[in-house]
Amino acid sequence: MTAATVAKPKAKRAPKKSVAKADAPAAEHKLRIRVRAYEHKILDVSVKSIMDTAQRFDAKVVGPVPLPTEIKRWTVNRSTFVHKDAREQFEMRIHKRLIDILNPSPKVVEALTNLNLPSGVTIDVKMV
Repeated sequence: MTAATVAKPKAKRAPKKSVAKADAPAAEHKLRIRVRAYEHKILDVSVKSIMDTAQRFDAKVVGPVPLPTEIKRWTVNRSTFVHKDAREQFEMRIHKRLIDILNPSPKVVEALTNLNLPSGVTIDVKMV
């Protein structure tokens, strides 16, 4: 064996010191509210009432973020038998908004559950 082929033992590294977790911020919770409606005017009114309710209790609100409008389209024959060229086209638009409430207090959550919104507005609430 030559000196070039002999493997030298590697020097051991000192273990890394762990950083104290006291400097890290507290876990941040989000209340993610997704609002959907067929009419954008009713949607904007209900989003405004949600934002006013959250701000009344000094909650930090992010949004409303407009999400892409979902469009469903249908094409239907006007006649039942002949006249294939005569057709009608219909569409249904679903408007969406997203609101995040950061670190909501129990008072904010209770106020949002007691909120009266117009019919035709769908709300999905998630804790993230």
